[in-house]
Amino acid sequence: MAHAYTPGLRVTALTTLQRTRRLPLKGDVLVAAGDQVRRDQVVARTDLPGDVVTLNIVNRLGISAEEIPQYMLKAEGDEVRLGEVIAETRPLIKWFKTQITSEIDGTIENVSSVTGQVMLRKPPAPVEVPAYIDGVVVEVMPEEGVVVETVGAFIQGIFGVGGEQWGTLQMITDSPEQGITPEIIPAQCSGRILVGGGRITHHAIEAARDAGAVGLIAGGIADGDLRQLLGYDLGVAITGTEDIGLSVIVTEGFGEISMARKTFATLSACDGKDASISGATQIRAGVQRPEIIVPSTEPAATAAEGGHISGMDEGDPLRVIRAPYFGRIGRVVELISELRQVESGATVRVLEVEFEDGERAVVPRANVELIES
Repeated sequence: MAHAYTPGLRVTALTTLQRTRRLPLKGDVLVAAGDQVRRDQVVARTDLPGDVVTLNIVNRLGISAEEIPQYMLKAEGDEVRLGEVIAETRPLIKWFKTQITSEIDGTIENVSSVTGQVMLRKPPAPVEVPAYIDGVVVEVMPEEGVVVETVGAFIQGIFGVGGEQWGTLQMITDSPEQGITPEIIPAQCSGRILVGGGRITHHAIEAARDAGAVGLIAGGIADGDLRQLLGYDLGVAITGTEDIGLSVIVTEGFGEISMARKTFATLSACDGKDASISGATQIRAGVQRPEIIVPSTEPAATAAEGGHISGMDEGDPLRVIRAPYFGRIGRVVELISELRQVESGATVRVLEVEFEDGERAVVPRANVELIES
């Protein structure tokens, strides 16, 4: 039987997942292997060195670099406060005294008798890494982080913006075709992740943010709405650090597009449950998908292991990712073995797909993405 590899988009009601939670530099791990952790629990902590501020003491005091130790009131390693005098001249007439004050709260990092400069360092910035998902710590990386495992529903999106969030899923549309508009945003949805079917508008995103929502999940979004949300055109397809007050995930693509029925049904079954989401997306090397994770109370033994998809076969569900059938969901009818010529004139491998409404079409294999169950 014909068999072909294709990138995978996962939509599954129950699977086993692991997420690595790693510090940007070495620090302290606060949990042990086997510990149960909550999504908002800090599992590792470190301090990032503060910024450096340089003061040119010799120019401001009118001295030579070799003389700088004689005029310093503070030594290397000493703490200083904003506005505190750290160096001064000692003239016979005190009215002619020149003083240099600290421009920050911090410490004296270095006093150089070569350059005549003093380096001040701001206080370190604490960095805390949360567990992100409810689960069990299955591995500890000393001074670096942990691996957390959970069992539950897992849905990958096509595109997202915003970082990691968690809250309670709330369905706000009755069908996968219904879009999200400001009128259907609940007046009070603090800490909620709202889920709709079709396209989401910029005005709906603003309304959800104003009402306290931490996340929005929909089938599609228009380019113009995304531009309004971010305030700029997204040129590089790497997201996740946007400071927009919530995270937005689209499961199908751009424009007027309905959510896949399987995705909508999986999310509907999780209505009212706690979830963790991330809008982080990377389309280039090292592909990263936006994701929705809904931990379950099912035993780990009953959940399928979350592995990478290995291939496509007849009967597999898929999504078409290029025109003219962009965004449509269907199943593989046949993996046609002979090459076919397409409109561009290229000769490529193709397959026959049957869409949800029963229509069939022959499309290039490169134009589809497998949906893993």
